[in-house]
Amino acid sequence: MNIQKMMKEAQKMQERLAKAQTDLAQETLEVSSGGGKVTVSANGSGEITGIKISPEVVDPEDVELLEDLVLSGVREAQESARKLQSDRMGQVTGGLGGLPGLGF
Repeated sequence: MNIQKMMKEAQKMQERLAKAQTDLAQETLEVSSGGGKVTVSANGSGEITGIKISPEVVDPEDVELLEDLVLSGVREAQESARKLQSDRMGQVTGGLGGLPGLGF
């Protein structure tokens, strides 16, 4: 394989990666914690886009429970986004694994 052909292939892969990243930013993930009492929404890039809290879990006497539920939901949403990113980017790169500087 000549170097010019390799460069063209690399450029095509870079374009596919950019499209995949754009598509991920458009995806919405939603996870719940506390049996649905807290719901966290994130996009496929891992940015938290919303948090819904059921009024029944808001107890001024037990703020720690609410904090734990929110934290748990945020962590789970971010982990789900990381998995989605890994799956999608793996499809684009053909399983080459993480590539330096691409954030996955």
